[in-house]
Amino acid sequence: MKDDNFLRANNAQHLWHPMGHPGDLRSHAPTIIMKAEGSSITDIDGHSTVDAVGGLWCVNLGYSNNAVKDAIAKQLYDLPYYSAFAGSTNPMAIEASYAVREFFAEDGMTRVFFTSGGSDSVETCLRLARQYHRLRGEPNRTKFLSLKKGYHGTHFGGASVNGNNRFRINYEPLLPGCFHMPSPYTYRNPFNETDPATLAQKIAAVMEDEIAFQGAGSIAAFIMEPILGAGGVIVPDASFMGLMRDICDRHGILMIADEVITGFGRTGDWSGARHWGVKPDMMSTAKGITSGYFPVGAALMNDKVADVFETAGEAGGIFHGYTYSAHPVGAAAVVACLAETLRLDTKSNAGPRGTQLYEGVQKLAERYDIIGDIRGGHGLMTGIEIVSDRAKKTPMDMATMKRIHKATYEAGVMVRLGMNNILMSPPLVITEDEVNVILAALDKGFAAA
Repeated sequence: MKDDNFLRANNAQHLWHPMGHPGDLRSHAPTIIMKAEGSSITDIDGHSTVDAVGGLWCVNLGYSNNAVKDAIAKQLYDLPYYSAFAGSTNPMAIEASYAVREFFAEDGMTRVFFTSGGSDSVETCLRLARQYHRLRGEPNRTKFLSLKKGYHGTHFGGASVNGNNRFRINYEPLLPGCFHMPSPYTYRNPFNETDPATLAQKIAAVMEDEIAFQGAGSIAAFIMEPILGAGGVIVPDASFMGLMRDICDRHGILMIADEVITGFGRTGDWSGARHWGVKPDMMSTAKGITSGYFPVGAALMNDKVADVFETAGEAGGIFHGYTYSAHPVGAAAVVACLAETLRLDTKSNAGPRGTQLYEGVQKLAERYDIIGDIRGGHGLMTGIEIVSDRAKKTPMDMATMKRIHKATYEAGVMVRLGMNNILMSPPLVITEDEVNVILAALDKGFAAA
């Protein structure tokens, strides 16, 4: 590796970073992270912080899980790569597909299609949903429904069902036939409804109306995150996902649960859908499937979907895939990661530590009136909405948000900004003491504002 002077001089000079302005990053160089251990990261200046972002919602096992690292290293020597396109496979791909199927058996998932990440997984679900209906003799079912504030990756299909215009406007026109329902976001919604159960009923009515307007026979699938992550950690009422499931069933619409963030213990259970007692038809997953140690995702299907493909004639062929689908090194990472996830029972730590973080922020809200709303309480997902006027719910300006971020980092914790939201998704192995460090750093960050 080049020395520190080289790294500083070339930082953001040649590399365009995701989710950032390339001109701004050239003049305000991003933090260079040099190493990580446990739940902490260390930058080029030797400053160590608790990683309250968990990489990007993904480092569930922390940075020091040697079982996963060793599995990756061994597989690199045994078989560093081979294609999984029809006609060839590899031992770890077979083992990984079995492990994932077993992990989500309670959710009704029985088939696995490996991808390179979450955006790929969403794209796969959308494409296969259209093909499913075509195979069933309903080729006009091409449209998709989703939620405003939902996040489903950055491919053209995922961006089209995304519910945040930041990921859409500069890339339009996107995929036609995508329609967005209001979000179950009690703090801000078009009904000015603060009761979660009532809001769920109102959104269900909007959904029914939209289906009637579009024609049920034109809609392929509805996609939603069981808890909306990047949109601000929006937790729906316990009835919400079930209402959506019932509507989908009555109108022959597939339900896709986007579990890229919420899967593998993040919510305090192995899938987000289990919190709400719902079994989707398809699931998109990634992130925690390898704890971020290797880029892998997976699209999962239940028997209802699988049977249509597997009993179809030539049209059932899946002419979709990625060079790195079922990559042997990635598959080895999946097998090791899921074994460690179960061994450590990370969901059992995510619950109490998430409650500790959520309740700690609630106490901070008693002292800082810039905290407008706190969302979470289901595992290690917490969103804090920052406002300049609590009564008017005026979103805080970005200059102040960046000041909060900087002060929090200097106090020993990395958090993530999502416009006027602070988003936190620390490793699922985080300790009680480390959560207290997060809360103390947030205290200093809010004081700086």
